Amino acid sequence: MTSKTRWRNAAAAIAVAALSLGTLAAAPAMAEEPVSDPAAEQYRPYLHFSPERNWMNDPNGLVYDDGTWHLFFQHNPYGTRWGNMSWGHATSTDLAHWEEQPVAIPQTFDEQGAAIEDIFSGSVVVDEGNTSGFGTSEDPPMVAIYTSAYTPAHPTHAGKQAQSLAYSTDDGQTWTKYQGNPVVDRDSANFRDPKVIRYTDAATGESYWVMVAVEALQYKVVLYRSDDLKTWTHLSDFGPANAKGGIWECPDLFPLAVDGDPANTKWVMVVNLNPGSVAGGSGGQYFVGEFDGTTFTSESTVADETLPAGEVFAGFNGGDYEGWTVANEPGNWANGPWTDAPATGTLPGQNPVSGFVGAGLVNGFADHDWPVGTMESPAFTIEEPHVNLLVGGGNHPHVDGTQLGNEPPAGRLLFDGFEFADGTTLADTGWAASGDFTTEPWRNPSTAGGDYYLGQKRINTWEGGPKGDDSLGDLTSPAFTIADGEDHLSFLVGGGKRFNGTLEVRLLVDGEVVRTATGPEAGQLNWQSWDVSEFAGRDASFQVHDDATGGWGHLTVDHLVLGAAPAQARSEETSVNLVVDGEIVRSATGRNSESLDWTSWDVSEFAGREASVRIIDNNRFGWGHVLVDEVMFSDVPAAPRIEGYDWLDWGRDYYATVSFSNAPDDRRVMLGWMNNWDYANDIPTGSWRSAMALPREVSLVSTARGPRLVQDVVPEFDELEQTELAYTDASRPIASGSETLPVDGEVVRIDAVITPGDAESVGLSVLGDDESATRIGYDAASARLFVDRRDSGSTGFHPAFASLDDAPVALDDGRLALTVYVDRSSVEVFSGDGRTTITDQVFPNAGADAISLWAEGDGATLESLTVTPMHGAMYAEAGVDGATAAPPVAQVSALTGPKRGPDADGDFVVKVKVGQGEPTTVVRLLEDGHVIDRMYRSSDSQRVVEFPITDAAPGEHRYTVELENSAGTTDGGSLVVRVAG
Repeated sequence: MTSKTRWRNAAAAIAVAALSLGTLAAAPAMAEEPVSDPAAEQYRPYLHFSPERNWMNDPNGLVYDDGTWHLFFQHNPYGTRWGNMSWGHATSTDLAHWEEQPVAIPQTFDEQGAAIEDIFSGSVVVDEGNTSGFGTSEDPPMVAIYTSAYTPAHPTHAGKQAQSLAYSTDDGQTWTKYQGNPVVDRDSANFRDPKVIRYTDAATGESYWVMVAVEALQYKVVLYRSDDLKTWTHLSDFGPANAKGGIWECPDLFPLAVDGDPANTKWVMVVNLNPGSVAGGSGGQYFVGEFDGTTFTSESTVADETLPAGEVFAGFNGGDYEGWTVANEPGNWANGPWTDAPATGTLPGQNPVSGFVGAGLVNGFADHDWPVGTMESPAFTIEEPHVNLLVGGGNHPHVDGTQLGNEPPAGRLLFDGFEFADGTTLADTGWAASGDFTTEPWRNPSTAGGDYYLGQKRINTWEGGPKGDDSLGDLTSPAFTIADGEDHLSFLVGGGKRFNGTLEVRLLVDGEVVRTATGPEAGQLNWQSWDVSEFAGRDASFQVHDDATGGWGHLTVDHLVLGAAPAQARSEETSVNLVVDGEIVRSATGRNSESLDWTSWDVSEFAGREASVRIIDNNRFGWGHVLVDEVMFSDVPAAPRIEGYDWLDWGRDYYATVSFSNAPDDRRVMLGWMNNWDYANDIPTGSWRSAMALPREVSLVSTARGPRLVQDVVPEFDELEQTELAYTDASRPIASGSETLPVDGEVVRIDAVITPGDAESVGLSVLGDDESATRIGYDAASARLFVDRRDSGSTGFHPAFASLDDAPVALDDGRLALTVYVDRSSVEVFSGDGRTTITDQVFPNAGADAISLWAEGDGATLESLTVTPMHGAMYAEAGVDGATAAPPVAQVSALTGPKRGPDADGDFVVKVKVGQGEPTTVVRLLEDGHVIDRMYRSSDSQRVVEFPITDAAPGEHRYTVELENSAGTTDGGSLVVRVAG
């Protein structure tokens, strides 16, 4: 998967597919061909599937058919951010090596070129009985059941979501949309993500199709049945239940034998949700129960508990705020955000609020997210060691050092804050423009665009050119001198975010760019500051550089100030805080969820001191509100309800997870999107965005709580392990501190058994260097396994990314067993029994591959450790081999039976004799440009590699060979074999 030729072929095939559906003329321009090898991109995974280029999200249509695993996925064929939703497609024979195929089901356009239908998530079935009539009994069709997300331009279903069909009779290569679409329409704007299964009643033998889909905003799975995939009748609903933050999406329903006993089968209902997962943002929960062909009955739903033990300080149930000081935004028409009395539940325009107790709660959604304000409790003396409280709403944490207002720092205001006399342009004041900004200079300074600017005017490159986001050019200020003591240049900046230098503000000194900053991908301007003390006495210029097009392809800038101190950033928090002696010492925020859950603060260090609780809503935009209820004092912490639910994964990057249909040998293989909607559009990858997690085989095992899922990476990945190069470490103490091991790697499997003993915490670091690493460890006090990526490399691209993600894990006889898959830009951690997993993306510094053991405190023991390098499965397959140059050429021949003439029976052997010198680590055999077999080699392998071919069809077969090592790929030659007719 390393050649650019393959992308050209795929692009041509996409064009053919679009022509066959009559959509090419209306589609956006195809993205340009890659200019570099995808394998060379810094964060490109080698074990995980990622598209060669452009955007990907949910896995769709996972199905196995006739020896091939099909992965369809949400895809933007034209860019690296979400949009133009279509189904991408990849195939594999082993779940590890994937070959990307042409776009399967593209976005639909009308005759005028307007997009009228996006192709959202769904599933694919093999219609073995041809119940749909789309194929034949001898050649059954593949049928895709997907969500038609109709755009506002659609003539009859504008803004609605309904379920539709497409079918393929050529093994999923081309698809035809059913003329009778949609086949299920509830007149809903949030009815989506159908997963279709074949159900057979064991008692009667009756067999039919069952669909599970979601009414996303109602936290409800809706079930339908059909005999022909075209006509559907409603069966039942499931939910709301357990986690109800954000919205429900991407359901699945399947049976599994408990402990491998087919006589004891339970059904698993998977419900993904966003936001509101256990780690924050996107995630997947599941339920275990029974399905009778009509109704799913959960046996694992957790009822909301009553109040934990303790004294209620504020329950907000008496119709007033019980003496709290309430500061609503002056002049807000709805007296928001709080009004003068507690809410009794959900407010107008709000998704359903749940998890509060009693008759009232603090709900900052009056006038929706717009108003800002504060509330503060009466003072109290801390006497109990814990403050417990219910919190919901937006995930906007308190950040020390920020301000609730938008005050500029003290100092010298440059360029009059752009408050020039009307009719005066930037050009009139000495600013130089280039590109689109020269055509209509009157456009800047602008009086439009952005939020939180000061005064009336600012620079806005969207307004500054005639093309909006597609306007390109520079705006460069006249020179100004940085005086002694003017150590900081502060400014307000909003607009788009780019990390490739195409959209940024710059400080120029002597014509050189010495400082840069980019926007927040939002309209809100906020303060940023540069330390410019080293340039005292020198002339400088400020430049707005816009070489970005498309959504958020602009910047908004205001109020440049030179001063001794940097500006304080404006707070964007929706928080509830404990205040002691005027300082915020504890803080909590919501999970972008309307479901309140328990937060607990350990306040034992403040015993006997006076405190108050302060609620702050300083955010006007998405999830810009906070919910609070039942502030309590207790001698024990309250357990978060969300941790009592069953989660597929406790990390930040495992979402939209569903299982493959029609898998052989009753296997249940699941695949998830390795990303999180909190920051998915912003991850700092190159020509592509997003990867899938490793496919996992799941089973049900008995636990004290009932049957629960166990997950393991599918065994096909065992074949990628370079076991001959594995590093092992015997039982020994782990000293307090950090120890870099004599092994490194960015694509490895790690198996470790650790006894924490008396250490406070202990674990491994991966993808490390002298500056940063990803820490995987166990905290003894909390008995929790964690992945800490707060100092893992690049984390500043989004405020929600830097995180410590953890899960409760009980030790087994005092020991913790871990299996960790590390793949350049991700870690997937499996606890010893497979019951708990944590999946996180990370973006390490270039070249960071160190592996370390660490402990905080003495007493930990390493029982065993094995670090196994792995061959890649995508883009770069060689793994570790010490090569300094690409493989030498090989000799290719065939053993075809007869010495002359065509092979008689289609059974023969293609032989490859690799050259001597540099290692040849991978030998691939291709036919018609597709890999049909591969062989991994080690230093002690035989020079001759044999590929047996069986049942080759009569005719001419053209084979090519690729040779790969870690230094490059060599064309190994070609061979033509003729098979007699």
